[in-house]
Amino acid sequence: MDLVSTDSTLFTMVILPLLIFLARVVDVSIGTVRLIFIARGMKLLAPILGFVEVLVWIVAIGQIMQNLTAPIYYIAYAGGFAAGTFVGMQIEQRLALGIVSLRIITRRDATELIDVLREKNYGVTNVLGEGSTGPVNVIYTLVKRIRLGELIELIKHYNPNAFYIVEDIRFAQEGVFPPSKSKVKLWHGLHLPRMPLRK
Repeated sequence: MDLVSTDSTLFTMVILPLLIFLARVVDVSIGTVRLIFIARGMKLLAPILGFVEVLVWIVAIGQIMQNLTAPIYYIAYAGGFAAGTFVGMQIEQRLALGIVSLRIITRRDATELIDVLREKNYGVTNVLGEGSTGPVNVIYTLVKRIRLGELIELIKHYNPNAFYIVEDIRFAQEGVFPPSKSKVKLWHGLHLPRMPLRK
């Protein structure tokens, strides 16, 4: 009888709150990613994630409703929500979905930076502007978010004091983007026969 009582206490005071916490982490992190997918216009994945999110939420809230007198369940529920938000943001950063616009403003000569960006197949638009302290170069480019870190490293190397702004882009058409590393490796691995030039 004591063993049954101990097992019951262990389940209600430790295991069940932990399950509620984990369920909230799962459903809130899925919800965070779902909202990002909606913002990116992913019409198929967002509803699927919404279905899973609500299903997990119903399970978690069902256990809360059955144990309204135990404060530990409320703590587990709220803690799972906070942790789920953090986990969802980390997942989104890892996925690095979508396209971003980068606006680079520099007082220094940006010729070298522009040449390097074009060599690496970044689409670049350069505009001469007037800042508060004199003439500036304003450079616009679009990049897949997964390559953003690489682009920022180039800016820091060639124009370390440049001011830059990163903005999310929901849709872009006819852009110029550098090829992915996997495609580059595949291309360099191919040995294509030389074709005669047409006269």
